[in-house]
Amino acid sequence: MGRIAGVVCCALVLAACGQGGQVTEPAAAPVRSVEPTASASAQATLPSPEPVEPTTSPLSGRKGGIETPVMVIKLDNTRYAQPHRNLRAADIVYVEPVEWGLTRLAAVYSTKIPEEVGPVRSARVSDIKLFAPYGPIAFVYSGAQTRLQPKLNAANWTAVSEDNDSAGFHRDYSRPGPYNLMAEPETILDAVGPVAVSQDMGLVFDDSPVAGGRRAKLATARWPESQMEFRWNKKAGVYDVWMNGYQARDTAGPGVQRASTVVVQYVKEVASRYGDKFGGVTPRSVTVGSGKGLVLRDGRAHPITWERASAEDPTAYLDADGEPMAFDPGQVWILLKDRTSKVKVE
Repeated sequence: MGRIAGVVCCALVLAACGQGGQVTEPAAAPVRSVEPTASASAQATLPSPEPVEPTTSPLSGRKGGIETPVMVIKLDNTRYAQPHRNLRAADIVYVEPVEWGLTRLAAVYSTKIPEEVGPVRSARVSDIKLFAPYGPIAFVYSGAQTRLQPKLNAANWTAVSEDNDSAGFHRDYSRPGPYNLMAEPETILDAVGPVAVSQDMGLVFDDSPVAGGRRAKLATARWPESQMEFRWNKKAGVYDVWMNGYQARDTAGPGVQRASTVVVQYVKEVASRYGDKFGGVTPRSVTVGSGKGLVLRDGRAHPITWERASAEDPTAYLDADGEPMAFDPGQVWILLKDRTSKVKVE
């Protein structure tokens, strides 16, 4: 990253005076104030360089995405939901634990707003605090249990749900139900009006490799009924994403799902007072406070700590020196992992 330095040079003018060739005793040099000449004044007031305007998203480091609307869409990630549609377009993808040892995805869109995303699934109590720092975004989901719905409606976002008869949903009957609900983000944004735009979340992006760390060709995160793998692709310079034993793909185009940066955020997991109709208890990920974790990028794993003072503050991911950990520009995956169960890195 280049730096701009400005240098101002001043000329020191010395004046010597004599009187008629007489020899006089040396005297102390007088102290005089000199009025600046016009040229000196002009030099002293040279304009500072104009600040460089950002050209990349504060959420992913991708080109564009400057003050663009932010939308979070909850997605299923069981085998029945694979492959997803337009998941590759997301700036950030969160992996959250839910009932029965399963996980769900929460995809953050801003740099690119696709025409169709899915399959969409239900919201959870952890979403409220997790996404509070993004501001009054559009939060898109299929529904929620009755007791949780008032909290979702009262949160600082625009709740967009099929259960609330919101515009911008349809069923893709080429997929099995209930894994076939698709969202239409552009239609949703037109219907809900202005929402929060992308803003500085404290994330730092730099495509230069970070020194240190240890080799990380494969990272495996397991939950009782869910599994995520990130396999280093040296040729592409990113991690290939695998879900539940299958390589993740996208129906919106050829190719596979990839992550430029993977964050493992170890959190305290507690039982919430919510659950599903079958008796499953919803776990709540405690994302306010501090803890440890890992950042995977460039084929290496780096230990980090994370800090978050309040629900309104973004999460800071810090390196061993306490400085923000630099992410590789591109899609970021953040795994909320119970701190009692570690991710295996090989």
